[in-house]
Amino acid sequence: MERSGGHSGKRWLPRLLFIFALSATPWLLVVYCHLLVFHGAPVSAPVTIAGSDGEDAQRFLFQQAEQQQLSELPSTSAGTMLPAAEEEHHRPKKDGEDAGNVDACRGRYVYIHDLPPRFNADILAQCRVWYPWINMCVYLANAGLGQPVNNSDGVFADRGWYATDHFGLDLIFHLRVKQYDCLTNDSSRAAALFVPFYAGFDVVQHLWGHNASTKDALSLDLADWLTRRPEWPAMAGRDHFVLSGRTAYDHQRESDSDSEWGNKFLRLPAVQNMTVLVMEKTPWLDYPSPIPYTTYFHPARDAEIFDWQRRMRATKRDWLFTFAGGERPDDPTSIRNHLIRQCNASASYCKLVQCKKGSRQCLNPSTFFGVFQRTRFCLQPAGDTYTRRSAFDAILAGCVPVFFHPLSAYDQYKWHLPEDHHTYSVLIPEEDVRSGNVSVEETLRRIPTDVAERMTQTVIGLIPRLLYADPRSKLETVKDAVDVTLEAIIDKVNKLKRAEETRGEQRHLQVHNTGDGSIQQS
Repeated sequence: MERSGGHSGKRWLPRLLFIFALSATPWLLVVYCHLLVFHGAPVSAPVTIAGSDGEDAQRFLFQQAEQQQLSELPSTSAGTMLPAAEEEHHRPKKDGEDAGNVDACRGRYVYIHDLPPRFNADILAQCRVWYPWINMCVYLANAGLGQPVNNSDGVFADRGWYATDHFGLDLIFHLRVKQYDCLTNDSSRAAALFVPFYAGFDVVQHLWGHNASTKDALSLDLADWLTRRPEWPAMAGRDHFVLSGRTAYDHQRESDSDSEWGNKFLRLPAVQNMTVLVMEKTPWLDYPSPIPYTTYFHPARDAEIFDWQRRMRATKRDWLFTFAGGERPDDPTSIRNHLIRQCNASASYCKLVQCKKGSRQCLNPSTFFGVFQRTRFCLQPAGDTYTRRSAFDAILAGCVPVFFHPLSAYDQYKWHLPEDHHTYSVLIPEEDVRSGNVSVEETLRRIPTDVAERMTQTVIGLIPRLLYADPRSKLETVKDAVDVTLEAIIDKVNKLKRAEETRGEQRHLQVHNTGDGSIQQS
């Protein structure tokens, strides 16, 4: 019997091994795909650019030139490369893991809505056709950061620098929120509720060749979906927040004309109840909350930030001021034209990086980043909108920004920039420049050297709160732009809740005895 049993075990062993291997194969594939997604398998596809005089087209000329410096990449589907909402239900339960975590997160929990994929993942899958002239999928690799920049001239650090599209924040922000320390799957415990709708990516895919109803369709669908959710009635959406990686200009169409720019996302009553994060707000709309443009720096570790700050503090600033940008020949009153003339007249103090149409010198970010690092003050006039991404690039390089309108920064980024703007920037009214009453060189030379140095140190100290960390890793002690934003939103919602509680108490106190024994509430 013992011998018979031994022969039986030998016969069954190969079968058991085969069954084990067969059952393990799907799990090994899952692990492989998981690593592939979260290590940012890039997409490579042919990119074509149609002729266009628009700012987006010019911006993509730069991106195309940057991409040409990168090595050839294996082709991968957009759906595999970009995680987003299809994995939303896999996020871990972080609340209630231990008593210490509960105490630390009380009043700070964030709930992420599990949106249907049509509001985010399905939009990403169409990245090849968002723009008529370029395939955007490659710029969404590495969790939305794009490909590493070419650092052959040593302008950047060896790690953490990417050719990031400056309108690509929808995905980066979503993945960063999923790293937040105090997430909860119980919406009733949440201080704030995040709606991961890719509003910026949605509008950009419909800006050219689509009618008004198509531009608005998904925004209206989202508003309908949210207002039917059980989480909505508690505060009518005022505890919700949503982001667009575009500017408010793209979301405030007033009419139903097919020719009018953008959609009416910001005009929807349900959206107006929420905190809407945008890259830049307009002067006539107060309720969107601007957060910084994306730059090229996305550190994965605290040490990368500290090393960069030390490097910027040690950099010698050879030039008093710099302007990097192009003329506006179709607008002779443009302040850019005046600044270029003044810079040329101050050749011993000003370094001009003139971006002429068709010129390739501004297509490489190291061209202007290298100049910013060697300059004390960087001129930041308005572009097509009041704010330029260049302002944040300058701060990242330790260069003190010089603004010419309050809406370029002071009336925009109140969560992320100091209230006392004199500590980190200079304001020269643009009308004074246009009228010829002000010399930029003389204005900046009058700033005492020790004051200018303190401003530089303040600017370098601001770097962490203006950058977006790599969403595939987690910073330990440093708060980036997403951390600052979440704290501000939670504080805003908590204040609203306390105000409602106070109003409720006041209404209760107004209940008084009418004298005849009845109770009356006024």
